[in-house]
Amino acid sequence: MTALGLAAGPVVALGFTRFAYALLLPSMRSELDWSYAAAGGLNTANALGYIIGAGSAAWWSRRLGAGRSFVWGMIISAVALLASGLTDDFTALSVLRFVGGLSTAVTFVVGSALASRVRTGGRQQRSAALVGVYMAGVGIGVVLSGLVVPAALTAWGASGWQAGWLLLGLLALLAVGPATWAAKGVPSAPPAAAAQGSAGLSRMAPSFAWYVLFGAGYVSYMTFVIALLREQGLGTWSTAGFFIVLGAASALATLLVWGRVIGRLHGGRAPALVSAIVLVGVLPVLLSDGPAAAIVSAVIFGTGFMAGPTAVTVLARRMLPQHAWTSGIAWLTVAFSVGQAIGPLLSGALSDSEGGIAKGLWLSVALLAVSAAVALFQRERPAVAPAVPASAPAAEPAPVDQK
Repeated sequence: MTALGLAAGPVVALGFTRFAYALLLPSMRSELDWSYAAAGGLNTANALGYIIGAGSAAWWSRRLGAGRSFVWGMIISAVALLASGLTDDFTALSVLRFVGGLSTAVTFVVGSALASRVRTGGRQQRSAALVGVYMAGVGIGVVLSGLVVPAALTAWGASGWQAGWLLLGLLALLAVGPATWAAKGVPSAPPAAAAQGSAGLSRMAPSFAWYVLFGAGYVSYMTFVIALLREQGLGTWSTAGFFIVLGAASALATLLVWGRVIGRLHGGRAPALVSAIVLVGVLPVLLSDGPAAAIVSAVIFGTGFMAGPTAVTVLARRMLPQHAWTSGIAWLTVAFSVGQAIGPLLSGALSDSEGGIAKGLWLSVALLAVSAAVALFQRERPAVAPAVPASAPAAEPAPVDQK
């Protein structure tokens, strides 16, 4: 139940603040007369904030405590969502997207570390499953966005995008309650040992490179796929159905499948598998038009896209000492955010050129293919645990490298 309560964090951090923008984008772009590059730039502002938030998450965790950082990040994100519905100024929206990115990164990174510390009785596969429960919050947030935003667009017409932001902000405030309860139930992290953790990060260099490429590849699809489907003739509720199916597939796969699968795979095998599945998920909407291709794409892409953060969180947990989990996950998330900042800009620029949105989304395919190859260079070695006082609880054992 604790991991499920923590999942309210990614509901807000990614399901609402990051991915709901794809549903709101066609209406915002039409009413505000944006180019695709400008639309991608707004998501890049969000990603830049995410980079800073991820890089400072460990500092905030030490400064305020993990639980407070997690909860306050959600509160600030909710306020940014509400404020986004109160202005149509591009600069103001960019600032709000930046602030939302910063606060949600703190929530997501610290929440990932909290989920990694939920007691598991020393079982690695159960630990991976609990991280999967936490990550399933993203899919739940996508489903809720797929219900709320189209309803707002239907009810309020051209100004429905503003109502959509406001409704998401209200839901985000409601999510703070269960998140606060869950954060209080997580054991405290052990004290940090001096001069440890950096060597573990250097051994994860292939994972950093993979996460940059994966972030750029998947977020380009998530930013512009709704616009592509609208170009192909799908209406508001058809695209909403696509988004709901994608979110439901993500939540179910993350809850029921990926935690167990990732718990059994070592080194870069899990990230490579995730990239391959997400790549296959992009292809149906590029190779065919219509609702059937959209649903196939939603199911395959949705099944895989949030398995990426699950895989890298579990890998960090295995390869880093426990006191370094928050900082390790934070720096990995910085790499992820760099990719997410670059991807929409490049994809948006390509979408504005001859060939349209589909040309921009082929960039996702190329980036995901390269990321799968890079992931296979990752080798896994157990974390070197720092010495702890005799009274301190023992850390869960790291898995033995199967290679």
